[in-house]
Amino acid sequence: MSISKSSSSFAALKHRNFRVFLAGQFVSLSGTWIQSIAQSWLLYRLTKSEMILGLASFTTHIPVLLLGLAGGVAADRFERRKVVLITQTLFLLQAAVLAVLTLTGHIQVWHVLALSIFFGTVNAFDVPARQSLLIHMADRKDILSAVALNSAAFNLARAVGPSIGGVVVAALGEGICFALNAVSFLFVLLSLTMIRLPTIERSGEGAAMDHLRDGLRYAWGQHKIRAVLALCGAVTMSIAPMIVLGPFFADQIFQAGSKGLGFLMAAFGVGAVLGTLTLASSAATRDLRRVAMQNAFLVGLGLLGLSVAPNFIVGVFVMLFSGFAVFRQNAAANTFVQQNVQEEFRGRVTSLYSMMAVGMMPIGSLAAGLLAHNLGARITVACGGGVALVAAALFARHVTLVE
Repeated sequence: MSISKSSSSFAALKHRNFRVFLAGQFVSLSGTWIQSIAQSWLLYRLTKSEMILGLASFTTHIPVLLLGLAGGVAADRFERRKVVLITQTLFLLQAAVLAVLTLTGHIQVWHVLALSIFFGTVNAFDVPARQSLLIHMADRKDILSAVALNSAAFNLARAVGPSIGGVVVAALGEGICFALNAVSFLFVLLSLTMIRLPTIERSGEGAAMDHLRDGLRYAWGQHKIRAVLALCGAVTMSIAPMIVLGPFFADQIFQAGSKGLGFLMAAFGVGAVLGTLTLASSAATRDLRRVAMQNAFLVGLGLLGLSVAPNFIVGVFVMLFSGFAVFRQNAAANTFVQQNVQEEFRGRVTSLYSMMAVGMMPIGSLAAGLLAHNLGARITVACGGGVALVAAALFARHVTLVE
């Protein structure tokens, strides 16, 4: 299959709205990853507890699972750009509070957990609205490029942010990292005021619960979308141990400290950027379901590789490989959903995607904390690899049956 301009990796960049939005997103996401690495290290320093690290991830992501559908309804009923402006402002306030508490020496574990719940609640409304904006910033034929570039920006930020965060934590402490994140949200707020979007028809009047039920009924009736969402949820759960137990691999297993944690997460991000960009430029993307399935298998292999990695260098390469597979799978699934959903249900179905791609993380995180406490970090990550392999095998059977 020849690769046309519209299907190339960078086709979406010809749209001004998308360029402005992407630039603001990159700065803000870099700040978010700086905060993420600092928060993880702060909790590890305060508690040295696998359970607390798992609980913090749980509190950050469980609101997306519980409130994601409400966020999807909001994205379909209200102007999406205004929704995102509100959520990004609330993110800024959350980071600022965390910075003040840490810099003044008043930070406690319960503060971090409470602010994590707040962050997750806002995120439940931010993700569906923000993801649903993508198709209106680029032509429908460029949606694969838009999704891939948006994911690449997310993961380039994942590469840049943790690297900066690890160094800043070591040199200046966690509070400065939180302050940097607060400032970064100013850039995305500015970008949102600069974009010009067409008038988007809303779902109309009616009770919110009716809209929610209609969205669920529609999504359940789309069996291909339903299967892709289930695979996303399983992969998200499977990688939770890798993310949650990062500080233990960096410090206790690889003896590399906070800088080592930053480099491990950065390698994961670099791999993710490569995965999403090669997805958009590859002729194999015609059947995105098979791309998602194949990369779910690779995720399982990457997790098994990390569970037996003998040293830090091998760990970095395994994280690079895992990032490539995880976000290639993720971008393929997201694009498949965006291409196959009716516009009137876009916000609600996108919220289901966010519930699987983000909201299932707390289930895996809590399980990771419990298992690691009893079995150790390596065995827990290996269990995650098993989950990914089984999910990929079941999805492969589904693809075979429906064709």
